Amino acid sequence: MNLAIFLPNWVGDLVMATPALRAVRRHLGRSAQIVGIVRPNLAGLLAGTDWLDAQWCFDPRSQRADWGRLALLGRMRHARCDMALLLTNSLGTALMAWLGGAKQRIGYVRDARGPLLTGRLYPLRGYAGFQPVPMVDYYLALAAAIGCPAESPRLELAVTEGEQRLGERVWKTLGLRNDGRVVALNFMGAYGAAKLWPTGHAGELAHHIVRHLDCDVLLLCGPGERPAAMDVVRWAQSPRVFTLPQDAVGLGATKACLARSRLLVSTDSGPRHIAAALGKPVITLLGPTLPDWIRNPTVAGSMLQADVDCLGCGKRTCPVQHHRCMRDLRPERVFEEVAALLDERLVRAA
Repeated sequence: MNLAIFLPNWVGDLVMATPALRAVRRHLGRSAQIVGIVRPNLAGLLAGTDWLDAQWCFDPRSQRADWGRLALLGRMRHARCDMALLLTNSLGTALMAWLGGAKQRIGYVRDARGPLLTGRLYPLRGYAGFQPVPMVDYYLALAAAIGCPAESPRLELAVTEGEQRLGERVWKTLGLRNDGRVVALNFMGAYGAAKLWPTGHAGELAHHIVRHLDCDVLLLCGPGERPAAMDVVRWAQSPRVFTLPQDAVGLGATKACLARSRLLVSTDSGPRHIAAALGKPVITLLGPTLPDWIRNPTVAGSMLQADVDCLGCGKRTCPVQHHRCMRDLRPERVFEEVAALLDERLVRAA
């Protein structure tokens, strides 16, 4: 069996697909050749896992020819793919699977691509569009469609030795505590401004955690987000609030730092799902995302929402321009959740 899997294009979605990847490998065994077709910026996320034999970077918007459509089609035809499993929902990926010669093409019937599929799944629909379902179940249904037995929804990632060394270097460079009393905080997200928690809220929360809970706070950030993280550090006005060094920004550093942290407070973005996959409790700040999309009984922590009518709009920017879904999530309320969860974890550790 030569299987090509078109992997999700967002960090969080790819993490939520890990149970499906685990199920596929267990079902097909080591004799199968499984290739993940992945966005270049996500290529390191699955480092340390063994579900894929190779990863092929694919980005149709890239200027690099080896990441383009023709390169991918050539690779697929040379590999003689028996099957393509489409974890993405676009017409474009179904077309690539068809043109790439995959004999079987399994995916959801969306974006007018039904005729290109040989194995079709139909997403649940409600009166206002697609019905929210946990994404981990959404992906596991695709695994089941190719014969995989039932699999736990437990998210899973690994931290490589190189990433562990990077985490150790970050701890040493910043002077973070080594007694486990580090709380990670992520108030940003690549999806859009609608998911962002206000800078002042994040700074106030960090200040209270340091002052009242005797913990360090580490601000996580991605490429281009470090200036905003530095704003929170200045707002918090505490020498125990830190952000990642400029040379340690990326998926590897994020994984390593979350693995060394006690817990994470985060918007619904990539770090939230990475922490969950590493077994860390997460307090998730929800605004434009409905909890049903990310619900998972194996993830420890809680999900917080403000009481507003427009919750879960799914938009990248606030369509009514007041952003109350995130502004009304007050730092005092989040602090109470952190205090309760931190105390429980410390008691269990003791």
